[in-house]
Amino acid sequence: MRNYTRVMPQIRISEAARFLGVSDDTVRRWTENGTLTAQKDPAGRLAVDGLELATLARDQSHLPDDPSRTGSSARNRFVGLVTGITADKVMAQVELQCGPFRVVSLMSSEAVTELGLELGSVATAVVKATTVIIETPQGKSII
Repeated sequence: MRNYTRVMPQIRISEAARFLGVSDDTVRRWTENGTLTAQKDPAGRLAVDGLELATLARDQSHLPDDPSRTGSSARNRFVGLVTGITADKVMAQVELQCGPFRVVSLMSSEAVTELGLELGSVATAVVKATTVIIETPQGKSII
């Protein structure tokens, strides 16, 4: 495994606010009270270190506890509210709003009935996949 050591990107205050789902003023207050360290980017604008921002985002992210308390090897569990159900005789599309994320699942219409899913009900999306695609804004890719 490689050890990646390089300069972390600097994220402008407005972008940091967007990533954290807060206002620019909140990020500025966090730089003033020491929650985040402010620095100038090459253009002289106020910015924060990308790694520091990522750490704060991880530490501040809280989804509700999984009500099922089921043991599972799947680590990607997203608790949310059912916001949409589109069903026919055989298949259904169920949409959950899990924090800031929209998760969509395709399942049998029978499963929707058996699970008692209805608009506004609490459910957990469990994602177990062997393939996860990660993209970057720079458009670079390695296959």
